[in-house]
Amino acid sequence: MKNIVAWVDDKNKITVENILLDSFTAQPPQVSSGQDRLFVTSVNRVNETTAELKLEGHFPIGKEVTLIWGEHNCPIHPRAVVRTAWFDDQYDASDETLGYIYHPSKTSFAIWSPTATNMVLVLENKKYPMDRCPNGVWRTTVKGDSNGCFYYFLVTVNGEESLVNDPYARSMTANSKYGVVIDLESTDPVGFRSSSYSKVEKKDAIIYELHVRDATSALDTGVKGKFLGLTETLTQNKDGYSTGLTYIKELGCTHVQLLPLQDFARVDELKPEDDYNWGYDPLYYFVPEGSYATDANDAYARINECKQMIHAFHNQELSVILDVVYNHVFSQEDSSFEKLVPGYYFRYQADGSLSDGSGTGNDIATERKMVRAFILDCVDYWLTEYQVDGFRFDLMGAIDLETMQQVQTRCQQENRPILLLGEGWELDTALAPQKKSTNFHAEQLPGISFFNDTFRDTLKGNLFEVAHAGYVNGNGQFYERMAALLSGSCQEGLGQKLFSEPSQSINFVECHDNHTLWDRLKLSNPDASDEVRRRMHQLATGLTLLSQGIPFLHAGQEFFRTKQGDENSYISGDAINQLDWDQRGKEDANVQWVRGLIKLRREYPLFRLGSAAEIAYRFHVIQAPEPVFGFVLFGEREDFTVFVNPTEDVFTVEMPAVGQWKKMISNLSGVGSPTSCLLEQVAEIWAYELVVWKKDRY
Repeated sequence: MKNIVAWVDDKNKITVENILLDSFTAQPPQVSSGQDRLFVTSVNRVNETTAELKLEGHFPIGKEVTLIWGEHNCPIHPRAVVRTAWFDDQYDASDETLGYIYHPSKTSFAIWSPTATNMVLVLENKKYPMDRCPNGVWRTTVKGDSNGCFYYFLVTVNGEESLVNDPYARSMTANSKYGVVIDLESTDPVGFRSSSYSKVEKKDAIIYELHVRDATSALDTGVKGKFLGLTETLTQNKDGYSTGLTYIKELGCTHVQLLPLQDFARVDELKPEDDYNWGYDPLYYFVPEGSYATDANDAYARINECKQMIHAFHNQELSVILDVVYNHVFSQEDSSFEKLVPGYYFRYQADGSLSDGSGTGNDIATERKMVRAFILDCVDYWLTEYQVDGFRFDLMGAIDLETMQQVQTRCQQENRPILLLGEGWELDTALAPQKKSTNFHAEQLPGISFFNDTFRDTLKGNLFEVAHAGYVNGNGQFYERMAALLSGSCQEGLGQKLFSEPSQSINFVECHDNHTLWDRLKLSNPDASDEVRRRMHQLATGLTLLSQGIPFLHAGQEFFRTKQGDENSYISGDAINQLDWDQRGKEDANVQWVRGLIKLRREYPLFRLGSAAEIAYRFHVIQAPEPVFGFVLFGEREDFTVFVNPTEDVFTVEMPAVGQWKKMISNLSGVGSPTSCLLEQVAEIWAYELVVWKKDRY
C-alpha cells in the first residue's frame, strides 16, 4: 500500500488518496496548521482508497498543514485549488510590480508564489529571507548597490525546496543559469529614445519576416549570427550587391518581423555554432537571447546590443515587430512558473492531464489572472524598454480573447501605431471554443490582424498536401475565390468574408514554417521547368503585394529562397536556414521586380485602402476570360488595372475604359510583352504574367 497523500482541490475540499477507509471510518480525521485546528464538516467516501474532506472554512494556502487520521499522518498540499476562480480572485496580484526595482542604494525584490511556505532570495550567494504578503507576493529589500549581481530564489512548495529563477528577470548569466540585476537606465544606445523614424500606420504596413541568425550568418563582412550583425550598413556580397540591413532598407518594406529573440532553449549560448533554433522554445520572456550577443557571459551585452539593433532599424525608417510565444514554455516541469505555483500557469484536461494544443507538451493558461498579468507586463516592458513597434503572437488561437483584448487596449495607449498580428488557428487546447483568439472571432479583436491561410492555400495549394496546387500553379484553380481574397477578405457579395476590415488580413504565401514557396513549387509542379516555376512564384508574391490587406514576405522570398526541401527547419542549422546572399545577387532582377511592386504599393494609396467601405467603392472585378483574373481600382487622380494569367496560354483582355493606359510593372518585362503604352481598349496577357496598368484621369 502506498503512503497516504492529501491534496487541496477546492478552497474547502481535501482529497485523501491511498487510504484504506474501512480501517478509519470510526476515527475522525484531524487537520491542523501549527496550533490551529481546521474543522472537518464532512467525510465523503469516493472509493475504497479515496475520500473527500470538507472544511468549515477555506484552506490556509501558504501554510504547512497536516492531516492526522488514525495512525497515519501526512502533509496536505495544494493541487487543483490553484485552478479555481476562488484562488484566482483571492491571490490576484495583477496590480503589483514584480521582479526587482533597482536603485544604487537599494534593490527591492518581489515574486508571486501563494502556495509557497517559505521563500529566500539568494543574491551573490548571500541569503535574504522574504516576507509573504496576503496576496501571495513575497518581498525583500537589499541595501547597497546590487548592480550586476546574480540572484535566484529558494522556494519551498509542497514540502520541497527548489532553486527557481525570477520569471521577471531582465537579464541572465550564460545559458539562463541565474538572473542578474541590471541598471536599465545605463543600457540605452545614444539617441535611442529620441529616434524620429516615421511611424507607419497599420494599413500602410509591409512586413518582412527575418531571423537574426539567418540574416547575418552568411554575411561576407560583419558580426555573424548576432544582434550587431543587423546594425551594420553598406555591407555587400562578393559581387558588390547589398546585403544585411542596407539590403532590407533598399527593398522597401516598412516593418521587420523578428523571429523570437526572447531567451530560448536548445542553443548553448557559449557555443552557439554547435546548435540552431528558430526560438520557439521560450525560457525567460523579459530577457534577450544570449546566443545573439557577442558575450553571453556579460549580462549587459545582450540588452545593449538588442537595443542597438532596434535603434539601427529605426534609423533606417524600419519598424520592428517581435514574434512572441505566450502559448507554451520549453519545459513545463522545469519552468519557473511550475516551481512557483505548481499547476497554476498551465491548462489541464478534465482527466488531470496537461493540455497540449500547442503540440509542445503544454499550453499556458493565459485566461488566469496572474498569467494574463505576466503577458501584459511583458508586452508593456518590450514596448517601453525596447521601443518595439508590434508583436506577432505565435499560435494566438491558444490565447484567450480577453487577454488579447487587453493587449490591444494596452498597445493603443502608445503615441505611435503598434501593429498586432497572430496565428488565429483553431487548436485543441483546453479552452472553451468561444474564448479562443481564432480567425473565427476576428470581429471581437478589431485591432488585431490574422494570418490569412485561405489566401495562402488558394494561391499555392493546401499547406498539408504538398502535391496540391492552387491558383498560380494549378491553371487557375480556385478562381472563384480570387475576388474576395484580393479585396481584403472583407467584402459582402464577393465570396467568403473573413474580416471586418482589410487590415485584419495578413496576406502571405510563405513564412518560416513549412516549405519555402520555391521548394513547395518543386513538389507540387515537378514537371514544370524552373522558368515556369519562377513565373508561378512571381504571381504568388506579386498578388501578395497588390492585394488589399497587409502583405507579408518571408526573408529571401524575393530571390526564390530555398531550404533544400526541408519542411521544418527549426533546428536544421545555418547551412539550411541562412540567407544566401550570393543567390540574392544572382536573382537581382527578381529582387528589383519585387522592389518595384513595393514601391508601387507605397506610392499609391489605392493598393492599401483603409476600410471595407472604401474598397467596396473603389475595387471592381473586370470581366476576363477565365481563369485570367482582373480588377480595377478607381482613384481620384488615376485608375489602376491588374491582370493575372496563371496558365501557359495567351489571352486577350479588355481594359475597363478607353484612354491611354501605361504599363507600370510586369513580371515579364521585355519577354514578348506589348508596348509600354496602350491606346486601344484591348491588350494581350501572356503566359504566367502579372501586369499592372495605370491611366491618369484628365
